Amino acid sequence: MKATLFFLILNIFLYATPTLKPIDSIEINGTVRDMVLRENFLVVATDMGHIEIKDIDKNNSNIKNIAIPNIKDFMGDEIPARVMSTDKIGERYLLLSDSGKNGYSDLYIYDTNLTQILSAKDKKALIKARFIDKEHILLGYLSNEVSLLNLKNKKERYRVQLSESKFSDFALNRDKTQAVFSCESGILSVVDVQTGKVLKELKGQNVDNVYRVDFKNGVISGAGQDRRGSIYDVATGKGSYIAGDFLIYSTALSPSASKVAFAMDEQNNISIYNTSTKSKIAILKGQKSTLNVIIFQDEDKIISASDDTTIMLWNLN
Repeated sequence: MKATLFFLILNIFLYATPTLKPIDSIEINGTVRDMVLRENFLVVATDMGHIEIKDIDKNNSNIKNIAIPNIKDFMGDEIPARVMSTDKIGERYLLLSDSGKNGYSDLYIYDTNLTQILSAKDKKALIKARFIDKEHILLGYLSNEVSLLNLKNKKERYRVQLSESKFSDFALNRDKTQAVFSCESGILSVVDVQTGKVLKELKGQNVDNVYRVDFKNGVISGAGQDRRGSIYDVATGKGSYIAGDFLIYSTALSPSASKVAFAMDEQNNISIYNTSTKSKIAILKGQKSTLNVIIFQDEDKIISASDDTTIMLWNLN
């Protein structure tokens, strides 16, 4: 009896999922709304009207801050604009923000100077934007439309309605030829970036809003309101899901897509899984607010941000 109990305890110890704490953190002046990693530069969008650029290879040192003009609230008072989306290509930066007028958006590009591309006068209710190249930006509309904007003439090459459901998120594949769009229906649309054509619809794994998606190495992951973390093989269209204990607000795939991260519980922990076997590799514990963004820097290093001013860095090794 004692021997059986000993081996049972030993087995639990050997196969228990490790719980990891952050190895470092970065404080930001404002609540993090979006975040991208470009080479070794972390670009962070905040609700305080600016983006912050950090060099994560140089002790997370601050490279620069880029601010946009304040907006007026419904009382006519000046407040910082909420930067909803950001990106970087070369030395060119993108800032998509709330205009403060009827739900429409402002879009700025910063190179050597700040240039406004879109304003409330253009009447575009945008949620997310990413560079395709230095002269083109992929846009995600609240109405679940996708468009490709030419920065030189400020015209859209196309604008395609993906569904009647409200837009949630999009993610690009590595070479930026395809993007996956998620919405409140749970259906994921794989889109050709240059034409806006829907190449494939992925469905069956989520039955409600998919808050966040990622797209790496032919694999797509989705963070669902239905407490399902979905995983799809784009080539076959086949999928599966991992059940969570709470609404899943964020997800990310490692560069090879061999690992997937989901915010799986009410404690804002990040669970890391083997994508193929669905076995849990680690639990990252330390986030204090609802997860906004998770990024794999490489196969073992992870960066995460929540609805607060602290970015956390993790190492699975």
